[in-house]
Parts: sequence; structure tokens; C-alpha cells
Amino acid sequence: MLSFDVDPQVRGAWLEADARVWTAFLETCDGFVRKEVWVDADDEGAPVRVVIWWGSMAQWKAVGPEAVAEADARMGDLAVEPTCRAFEVVAQS
Repeated sequence: MLSFDVDPQVRGAWLEADARVWTAFLETCDGFVRKEVWVDADDEGAPVRVVIWWGSMAQWKAVGPEAVAEADARMGDLAVEPTCRAFEVVAQS
């Protein structure tokens, strides 16, 4: 899960750029399953949470830092450094 502290004044523009840049990039990556973007319904200043699903940890780790840096650069002035946490799904129904 990635957490982005996005200024509420530019959140709409950031969400559009994220979809155009990051979602499009991730869709080209081997092992990418899906991406969810969560925003707090009651607090527009809360971090934007992005959950990215991968087929395996190895496929996630295979995405090179050069490719990540290139996608970040395409975000331009809207680039925000995320906080990253990895989780494993242990149950679902």
C-alpha cells in the first residue's frame, strides 16, 4: 500500500495524472493484477492510499528503479514521494 500526502488543492489533478502515468505504466508490467485508489470520504486532506496487486512478490520486485524513476518524472510537478507498506493477503471471501 502506498500513501501519498497530496495537497487537497491539487488532488483532482494528481488523481488524473496518476491514472494517466502510473496506471498506464503498471498495466505494462509483468505480474500486475490491479490497482485501487482510495480517498477518505470525510477528510480530503487525508493521504491518498494506493493498493497495487501483483501476481507475486518477485514480479513486484522485478520492476526496476529506472522505470519507477521515469514514471515519477512523467508526473512532473505533481510527483509526490509515497510511504510504502507491503501486506500479504491471508484470507479473502
